[in-house]
Amino acid sequence: MLKSFFSSGNVEAGCDEAGRGCLAGPVFAAAVVLPHDFFHPLLNDSKQVKPKDREELRGYIEQRATAWAVAQVSSSEIDEGNILKASFLAMHRAIAQLKNPPELLLIDGNRFAPYPNIPHRCIVQGDATYASIAAASILAKTYRDAFMDELDKEFPQYAWRENKGYPTPKHRAAIALHGSTPFHRKSFSLLDGEAGQMSLF
Repeated sequence: MLKSFFSSGNVEAGCDEAGRGCLAGPVFAAAVVLPHDFFHPLLNDSKQVKPKDREELRGYIEQRATAWAVAQVSSSEIDEGNILKASFLAMHRAIAQLKNPPELLLIDGNRFAPYPNIPHRCIVQGDATYASIAAASILAKTYRDAFMDELDKEFPQYAWRENKGYPTPKHRAAIALHGSTPFHRKSFSLLDGEAGQMSLF
């Protein structure tokens, strides 16, 4: 059973990202403020939810959340720094879009770059613990998947509709055959077995 809040006296926004381990495409993040009585039986960490159920949840969250926002950081921006910083930046951009600033941020994971004037709590496996973080994981994942599905129409040889930019053998084979695109993360190891950059920090 997901927890409704960290502290009942605060307006809390759950934050999560999607696409951190991909070879191509942006990293997406979402920030979601839920009412304390929010409930959906399928809500969970997006990785534990079937694709069709994620789509159902996306609509339910968008209709019933007190506030929500989704943002992205491009592959070229990722290459300018590193993926960890890019993930934090995507969360910051999502938080900045919320119509009213929350009083507390609940962050999935064990670290975060502080957002100005709003305290935060980092929660390992937060997307399987707090409803607002789970909701953010659903929005970030569904919006990113839709983005990669659209890119697949322009670059079908990489099978992004199937792999969403993750380092599958088929994706790496396509890079070896066709080269990279402007949407590939040039700072990542695109052809060998390393899924990410040499350093995340």
